[in-house]
Amino acid sequence: MRARSFAFLRIAPICALSVLASVGPASAAIGDEQRTETRSLLGSYLAGRLARTQNDTPAAASYYGKALQQDPDNEVLIEFAFQMEASEGNWLRAEMLARKLVAAQPSHRTARAFLGLVAFKDGRYQEAEGHFLEASSHPIGELTSALARAWIYQAQNKTQDALHLLDGQKLPDWAQYFLRYHRALLADVAGRTAEARVAYERMARSDQQRTLRIALAYASHAGHAGDAKLAQSILNTHLERTKGEGHPSVRALIEQIEAGRRPELLIRTPAEGLAEVFYGLGEALSGEGSVAVGVVLLQFSLYLTPDAMFPLVTLASARETTKRYAAAIDAYDRIPKGTPLEVNVEIRKALNLNQLERVDDAKRLLDALAQQHPRDIRPLEALGSIMRGQKRYEEAADYYTRAIALIDRPEEKHWTFYYSRGTCYERMKKLPQAEADLQKSLQLSPNQALTLNYLGYTWIDHNRNLQQGLGLIKKAVNLKPDDGYIVDSLGWAFYRLGNFKEAVKHLERAVELRPEDATLNDHLGDAYWRVKREREARFQWEQALTLKPEPEEAEKIQRKLERGLPPVANARQGSKRQVQRQERAKKRTEVNPASPFVQ
Repeated sequence: MRARSFAFLRIAPICALSVLASVGPASAAIGDEQRTETRSLLGSYLAGRLARTQNDTPAAASYYGKALQQDPDNEVLIEFAFQMEASEGNWLRAEMLARKLVAAQPSHRTARAFLGLVAFKDGRYQEAEGHFLEASSHPIGELTSALARAWIYQAQNKTQDALHLLDGQKLPDWAQYFLRYHRALLADVAGRTAEARVAYERMARSDQQRTLRIALAYASHAGHAGDAKLAQSILNTHLERTKGEGHPSVRALIEQIEAGRRPELLIRTPAEGLAEVFYGLGEALSGEGSVAVGVVLLQFSLYLTPDAMFPLVTLASARETTKRYAAAIDAYDRIPKGTPLEVNVEIRKALNLNQLERVDDAKRLLDALAQQHPRDIRPLEALGSIMRGQKRYEEAADYYTRAIALIDRPEEKHWTFYYSRGTCYERMKKLPQAEADLQKSLQLSPNQALTLNYLGYTWIDHNRNLQQGLGLIKKAVNLKPDDGYIVDSLGWAFYRLGNFKEAVKHLERAVELRPEDATLNDHLGDAYWRVKREREARFQWEQALTLKPEPEEAEKIQRKLERGLPPVANARQGSKRQVQRQERAKKRTEVNPASPFVQ
């Protein structure tokens, strides 16, 4: 049976084509039942493989399950099915497949690790240790095995054996971080506060205090031991090094300590410690691009601690990465209410609803959240972002205005609010308000390429402040030379100034960077036409039409395909009239220099 299984997988791509053909006379000897079974097996396998490549793990698990009904001993199918079931947290099915998998491949690391977790959860510690010993090939397997076995020892009150095991590992430098971290956690759980303090201090000296999880663990350790001063110092140092407002959990812990309340340890039991092993590895792998493997390890962590906040948030983030927005919402919904991340979680759910085109549901969720937290700027910012993305600019501008009203003293970090509202005003053709906001954004943060580009492009697109706008865009390009939209702005600025040769150079580069954008292709077509490359111009306009431009723009492009562009002289006359209006506007705005736009 095993030989048949692997042969099937080798010929699957060939069979995928042959089964589509009609069955001729030479196939008559093959029974209808056998042909049906082969087609069902092959079809389920290929469907499962396709679903897996599209990150649809529930469908992949279902298809691999159907394939296994036809070929129950196929090791490759068993392995794929196990991975999919584990990714979805279908534990009864995953356990059955893991046992079949280790029967065929005794050293299969992932299956062994899961069976070790099953045994640990049931209190069968010797069996659990045996599974993790079998899973110790490869450095990651060695690390996982050592950390897991240490927590298994601690569950049996064998603290000295656990610490000795962690101290005796000869693993690469990257693995030492995990070993030192878990040594500190384990010593704390065992009540060996002094040993835990030594391990934490060693990590702090190696600059690992920047890591959120270590900062939380170390500060919780210090606060739990009654050293509030040290706990505050740890958290403040973390905030200084990360240069931001800080994670909500950090801020919540600071408030708790300042209120004189002793925090719980970050990890309180051996089960939580073992879950932390798989959470840490799963988070690291997910963050480095190995999302599929990371998700399995995160689910292993949640097998032991189903409502743990950090693994659920990381799992939801991984689902977002693979565009499984409904699954991300499901993960967020499992997080208990009242955590420091509650507002963040609700915002993420709304953003996922927006991705699912449930815009009104997202709006209702965020409106309610803003009402519950009237001094919190984040729900309003998210509402503005969603409405702006949906081109509901008036609503977006209103939300940004409400958010800005909550800012007592604008700082550099608030530049995005003025930039975002300014872009809404520009799309609403409220040009003076747009310019005022964009300039305020630049005042707060002068080197933001987005703002420099948008203000410069707005000026040039309206044939106003042309040289000043060109200067802003050049600065933006210097800051972000590989941003196709910003490079397009520079090319369009030269086009507006009549320097068509220079425009072509930059617009070609913009299309190279962003070939899928209709506007960029349209701009390049215009520039080609002006330098007498008319066949290439028509090609770019046709290309722009295939990229689904706005209906109004599509009509303009179609007219250009039919008639071309007007002669340069006529185009310049129109431009000249606009420049003259600008000069008159300058005289009128000498009294109000903040408003050079004249509608």
